[in-house]
Amino acid sequence: MKNGLGMNNLFKYDEWLIIEEGFHPELNREAESIFSIGNGHMGQRANFEENYSGDSLQGSYVAGVYYPDKTRVGWWKNGYPEYFAKVLNAPKWTGIDLSIDGKTLDLAKSKIGSFTRVLNMKEGYLERSFIYYPSKGKSVEINTRRFLSMADNDLGIIRYSVKSLDFDGSAEFNIYLDGDVRNEDTNYGEKFWKDVFNSAESGAGIITSATLKTDFHVTTGMRYVIHKNGKIIKISPEVISRDGYTANRIKINFKAGDELAIYKYVSVQSSLNHDKNKLVSVVGDRTAFALRTGYTRLFESHRKEWEKIWSASDVVIEGDIAAQQAIRFNIFHLNQTYTGKDERLNIGPKGFTGEKYGGSTYWDTEAFALPFFLKTAPMKVAKNLLIYRYKHLQKSIENGAKLGFRDGAALYPMVTMNGEECHNEWEITFEEIHRNGAIAFAIYNYIRHTGDTGYIAEYGLEVLIGISRFWSQRTTYSENLGKYVILGVTGPNEYENNVNNNWYTNTIAVWTLIYTLRNIADLKKNNPAALKKIISGTSLKVKEETMRWEEITKTMHFPFDEKRKVFLQQDCFLDKELKPAESIPKKERPINQHWSWDRILRSCFIKQADVLQGLYFLEENYDTETIKRNFDFYEPMTVHESSLSACVHSILASRIGNIRKAYELYLRTARLDLDDYNREVSDGLHITSMAGAWLAIVEGFGGMRIISDRVSLNPLIPEQWKSYSFHARFREILFEVKVTTSNIRISNLSDKTLSLRISEKNYEIKGHGDMSDCKENT
Repeated sequence: MKNGLGMNNLFKYDEWLIIEEGFHPELNREAESIFSIGNGHMGQRANFEENYSGDSLQGSYVAGVYYPDKTRVGWWKNGYPEYFAKVLNAPKWTGIDLSIDGKTLDLAKSKIGSFTRVLNMKEGYLERSFIYYPSKGKSVEINTRRFLSMADNDLGIIRYSVKSLDFDGSAEFNIYLDGDVRNEDTNYGEKFWKDVFNSAESGAGIITSATLKTDFHVTTGMRYVIHKNGKIIKISPEVISRDGYTANRIKINFKAGDELAIYKYVSVQSSLNHDKNKLVSVVGDRTAFALRTGYTRLFESHRKEWEKIWSASDVVIEGDIAAQQAIRFNIFHLNQTYTGKDERLNIGPKGFTGEKYGGSTYWDTEAFALPFFLKTAPMKVAKNLLIYRYKHLQKSIENGAKLGFRDGAALYPMVTMNGEECHNEWEITFEEIHRNGAIAFAIYNYIRHTGDTGYIAEYGLEVLIGISRFWSQRTTYSENLGKYVILGVTGPNEYENNVNNNWYTNTIAVWTLIYTLRNIADLKKNNPAALKKIISGTSLKVKEETMRWEEITKTMHFPFDEKRKVFLQQDCFLDKELKPAESIPKKERPINQHWSWDRILRSCFIKQADVLQGLYFLEENYDTETIKRNFDFYEPMTVHESSLSACVHSILASRIGNIRKAYELYLRTARLDLDDYNREVSDGLHITSMAGAWLAIVEGFGGMRIISDRVSLNPLIPEQWKSYSFHARFREILFEVKVTTSNIRISNLSDKTLSLRISEKNYEIKGHGDMSDCKENT
């Protein structure tokens, strides 16, 4: 909260729109994050087109382009990564400066009124309108709209209009591209870009910038036209071209009532997709295409792409507009961050909305984002997320070798752009090894959703063997306990470091070993030729290695409290003073912004689901009473200061029938950014946790699971809702579920028959049929 205004009353409730009425410069960074747009290829924070001297985080991002910022730590430890990968603030493409009668528009200084900013989630655009008063008795109406095309993902388009309401005068526009940009988040204050090429001519400009060290080239080109009262006018601009900057400056006279509208067409291409020597010609061709096609047709093709997305992923909530707005906000940002078209790309925790976390890949993808795309997108989208990890297997083996592991043991990175570990906090890099388990579980989750069993032989088993080798070597035998143990780890709850026998880590390690052994046995029976090839390629010593894996699975230590009958987060957890999170004074929340790390580590308070994360992943192995006992023990001590926390708790609360708690936690995860619960939206949004909000509805309230090769549903409905509906996919079958207070209706939107289990009864719904004509199977 700043100057008394909180985020929870900044935006109006609306089913499809995020609306800011009145300009709030003290919350501008937060609004820049909320109103960000993207298309999978690139993204843009909601920075103003015109010059702004107030507080702002400039952010234009190109997927896959990064800089290896040299690691900076106080005490270097063997095994530290050499760098932290940063997704870069790329050259600015949105620039349109405006002066009226010589008075420069700057929202930090200029007199303005009737300011409104709107994010249209249904059609995927950002617009802004306000009145500018350049001097007494003079007023100008400004309207802008921008979108990043989902149909042509290298294109960004802006319509910027200026209308004189009551005077004759002149407008001067400076339409530009600027490569002189920096990241705020740098270890040594360095610039990450160098200028390579620039040119300008009347109506067009182009610049090429290259990253230092990694030598990615990004070429940004623009063309534009200006309309006056709806008709194109000829221009004779001043053409400006210097290192890293190109611009056209135009002065136009107007009369009261005249409207001037700039249509700016931009193409952004990188050397990820084109030869460096051809980038300039490619971008020139693409901006010419955009100019030729025109704003209306470009927008229509973009709008149709969003229509397709919503037809397969929308959630409709009746009776609760705050919940409705929130879930669409989450779905919108997920789909504009990742489209699944390029297996080299992944999903950063901030997506295209900020610099924090470097924009790199974390285990969040496998644990939260993958299930969303499994259920809402064609199979190839989720498969590309898995192939991304498969292609990083060798780098993961190298990561393990740097920490002393051998013989093909793979430690997947906590943070990466290219498979190489680049996180440099020791308790994360060395200890948060549970990330390996999430990647193994993702393979299982993908196959049970898609039925793509061939993935194991083609890609999956190699990854599982590498991960299993890591678990085998990371596990030691305790003579004292007579069991295998895993020492010195950090679990998902990062408010505990260097603990022994984190229950979740031990559990997911054993699960991975069992799953790997099962797949080896399946291939031996069903595809021995493929298994032979994998054994040869991985140099697997089948008898020796698998015997140890089996022994570990049978003799692993799992901390357990016999009195409470709950799994213990780690050894010695009960030595802590156990207190509920509600005992923390409100002024000290979030504790990570008010307490010392020493105090946090000694407390019982939990950042995010840890034991409960394991119960969520492996729910089918535990009965309802076990889940309830653990939920009731751990949730009261959980402060939910990770964006990934509330969603898991909401799903499990639904599982145990605690619908009120499930709703409370759903709303927290769904409106996490809109209401800025953790007071950090200025840094960017929590993209991967947004998938958790969707899962809280579909897997939580909807009770959707995949059991025995069919969809299982056990729906609940919060008392605040009249009804809700969602779309989901199972093995390329798209279907819709609608739940009311009195019934459930399922519609099969595909050609193939859908196998369902609802409240312990099995059904078959024919293609394009619904519950009214379905067949019940016993």
